[in-house]
Amino acid sequence: MDIVQKTKWNIDIAHSEISFKVKHMMISTVSGHFEDFTATAETDREDFIGAAFQFKAKAASITTNNGDRDKHLRSDDFFSAALFPEILFTSGSFDGNTMAGKLTIRDVTREIRLNVDFNGIAVDLYGQTKAGFEISGSINRKDFNLAWSAITEAGNIVVSDTVKLTVFLQFIKEK
Repeated sequence: MDIVQKTKWNIDIAHSEISFKVKHMMISTVSGHFEDFTATAETDREDFIGAAFQFKAKAASITTNNGDRDKHLRSDDFFSAALFPEILFTSGSFDGNTMAGKLTIRDVTREIRLNVDFNGIAVDLYGQTKAGFEISGSINRKDFNLAWSAITEAGNIVVSDTVKLTVFLQFIKEK
């Protein structure tokens, strides 16, 4: 019986980003990202099909470049970062184009699907083997108990329910 050798890949944090966009008052878009996160991948194939991916982000590390808004996002109205300090995604499948898995925000875990562009593998100037991915998708924030809502005097929704996710990941092959 052949034993399949799994290769572990760790995040290259300097070349990676977990970010999001959400409509504000339905007329503009606010962007943000998480400053403190980790990710790993484990695979037995060079094309990463069937790989197991895991992403973790510290909820308190959310930033939108607006201190008051970031404080509100960390509060019980949104992430409740003190009670639920970690956001977790664990893949269940990856076919080369689509990654399905479980996303946990607060105390809610839901299955989501993400679009994936695998950008290939390269060796850097220091002899490290790296793999790059661009991942996108969207979630409904209310599905994860990020339910705060308000309407302006003119009748506009302050924050859209749909959150667009954009993730750029570069992994380093473990030696």
